[in-house]
Amino acid sequence: MSPHRVVANDGPAASGKSSVARELAHRLGFAYINSGAMYRAATWYVLENGVAPDDAEQIARLIESAPIVCDLEQNESRIRFGEIDPANFLRDDTVNEGVSLVSSVPRVREILVEKMRSYAQARDVVMEGRDIGSVVFPDTPYKFYIDASPEIRRQRRAAQGQRDQIAARDRADSSRRASPLIIAEDAHVIDSSNLTIDGVVGEIIGQLKKKGMTIP
Repeated sequence: MSPHRVVANDGPAASGKSSVARELAHRLGFAYINSGAMYRAATWYVLENGVAPDDAEQIARLIESAPIVCDLEQNESRIRFGEIDPANFLRDDTVNEGVSLVSSVPRVREILVEKMRSYAQARDVVMEGRDIGSVVFPDTPYKFYIDASPEIRRQRRAAQGQRDQIAARDRADSSRRASPLIIAEDAHVIDSSNLTIDGVVGEIIGQLKKKGMTIP
């Protein structure tokens, strides 16, 4: 159980969950935690150290010894390796291609989940990802699953300049043995296909009020 409030925003790639989570955190005055950026940073570190993204054993050893620093900057999560900030490289094609493999390594997930949980030891947080409501914070009463049609998600990915394949990413995220992408049983599902960011945030805030959360 976290000593602070956690709003879990899960969903597949390009569903809009990151933009929604960032705006929601701003409106609530919570910290915004981007778990996807943490897995992307780990992938960048693996590649930067010359480890193949399908070498699970070596990846586990590397991440176990990595100087991972997780903190907040302007109320948003940041991850560094020692003094190195990989933020500018998290959307590189090589990272896009390797992140599903690296994030499927159980030891990587264990290490990063511990880092994610540490944020809620000090702050109320809105955290987005793929297993926040099911694995990272299963006890939070505030769970949302943001989805959109595959075509809309492809269009959004293309608009972002990203070239990873949505269908392949979905298969990888849903079929991995360690913490697969699933809809938590008690999550409120929102289809963002025809909604603006404000529209989705408004629906979430309405649900939070129903659950008794006081909204500033």
